[in-house]
Amino acid sequence: MGKAKRKSRQTTLVIPLILIDPLDALQHLIEQFENKGVIVGGIAASLLGKPRLTVDLDAVILLDIDDLPKLIKLASKQGMSARISDAEAFARKNRVLLLRHNSSGINIDISLGILPFESEMVERGQDIKLSNLHVRLPTPEDLIIMKAVAHRPKDFEDIKAVIAGHPDLDKQRIQKWLEQFGEALESPSLWSDIEELL
Repeated sequence: MGKAKRKSRQTTLVIPLILIDPLDALQHLIEQFENKGVIVGGIAASLLGKPRLTVDLDAVILLDIDDLPKLIKLASKQGMSARISDAEAFARKNRVLLLRHNSSGINIDISLGILPFESEMVERGQDIKLSNLHVRLPTPEDLIIMKAVAHRPKDFEDIKAVIAGHPDLDKQRIQKWLEQFGEALESPSLWSDIEELL
């Protein structure tokens, strides 16, 4: 299929009220980094598959470790603060910044993307309009790849829902990346488990 289309599209999904402000703040934070990020996790699965309960938010932003202080500062301006005392040191070690949206109490995890797949996922990202706010999400294929690597029971449920809502998936892309991840993680079933669902 080649490069994914990145046009905005409208969805009628109702977002739980408690997630609207933190989701908007997270999207604005991504925009501060030239949209070099996408919102992933349960909210992406709800928007690209079927609605399900989620009580936190996740994103991937392409960012160098040395830019962590800038990320923390800009997150603070969007009403987010570190939820552990050594958040910067933890992020430098694990490439995940653990934040909390102050007014709602919603936890937000920001992964600092570095892998070739993450770069492609962000480049292929798409804007989804939700009434008066919008969010930047991965393509259905790339969300399936992320969920397949995570490989938890709830991830398989999300994958099934995304597949059901998108009959024209680029299966070759999914296969290519899951075979690569399977080899790197010594988990050859990554692709075969998803192939059955496709």
